[in-house]
Amino acid sequence: MQTITTTTELAAFCEAAKTQPYVTIDTEFLRERTYWSKLCLIQLALPGKDGDAVLVDPVLGTDLSLEPLYDLFRHEATVKVFHAARQDLEIFFVEGGGVFPSPLFDTQVAAMVCGFGEQVGYETLVRKIAHQPLDKTSRFTDWSRRPLSDAQKTYALADVTHLRVIYESLSAQIAKNGRQKWVEEELAVLTDPATYTVHPEEAWLRVKTRTTSGRFLSIVKELARFRESYAQSNNVPRSRVIKDDALLELASTKPTNIEELGRSRLLLRDARRGDIAEGLLAAVKAGVETKAENMPKPDTSRDQLQVNPALADLLRVLLKAKAEELGVASKLIASSSDLDEIAAGERGGAALKGWRREAFGEDALRLCKGEIALSAKGTQVKILRL
Repeated sequence: MQTITTTTELAAFCEAAKTQPYVTIDTEFLRERTYWSKLCLIQLALPGKDGDAVLVDPVLGTDLSLEPLYDLFRHEATVKVFHAARQDLEIFFVEGGGVFPSPLFDTQVAAMVCGFGEQVGYETLVRKIAHQPLDKTSRFTDWSRRPLSDAQKTYALADVTHLRVIYESLSAQIAKNGRQKWVEEELAVLTDPATYTVHPEEAWLRVKTRTTSGRFLSIVKELARFRESYAQSNNVPRSRVIKDDALLELASTKPTNIEELGRSRLLLRDARRGDIAEGLLAAVKAGVETKAENMPKPDTSRDQLQVNPALADLLRVLLKAKAEELGVASKLIASSSDLDEIAAGERGGAALKGWRREAFGEDALRLCKGEIALSAKGTQVKILRL
């Protein structure tokens, strides 16, 4: 098992990879104690049953530069294959200053459009496509500790060696059923910088609250902004600054000094003093002083939807029929909220765009217009043109 710890070794492997049609890639990382993922290991494998498979160790390779890998990412003649690539891509996007692998292939995305269900796991694909067992005993290991055992190395390499068979099978199936466009549209989200860029001023949108008070939401917005900025600049998890329940508590109690802040039941000890405490008090003050015209407004658009319940039920039957016909998970095509929007007359949702419109959306609109009907025969639902 070769472990690469120098830039020269990595460059040699990446140059060899450029002569191949694809390379499989995975990472091991830690994120429990940091805001940004700490990259601990990179696994790479070239095609063929006996193709080269290596570990790249940035922990041991203190002077290791990943630029040869990023150069491979930019090499258009070699497909970069991942499974469930989002977290891996986020690491490289941050570490590499915005670099994305191109062309990219994500076997989880490909498996969904090939009928393996929503967010299918790697272990499932290894079992069903590679017909191999997968030892998961090292799944929860601390990848930052050295030395790595042979068992850990074997576990890590299995994430890219079996991936070769899975990629070859799924890419052939996609080419056969003509669903390359489906995969490309899904992968476009993974290579969009907006997917990995978190703006502190928008962090409040992730805080769940049923309150519609503009003043309350203003304080939530300022507290969430401070939390995000502090977590990013100090590389600590958001929850180490202040958890959501404590944030909502402060938005309700509106403390004005350290003594009042200390009365919070939910606040962590480190947030009751120092920079965090001062930042929280300043955020509460800024939220309280927000002018009415600048207060955030909750999204009440869904509350105002006039959903036709009978039509929504028919759309659900149609979706089930189309999903079974196409051999894909219905949730991949449209969600329940998507169907409710269509039944309420909305026409801008995801189910009516791109490949989803072709697969389901056009027939959904025809159903709404009375141009098609649904008929049941045994356990099957048939679409009748009127």
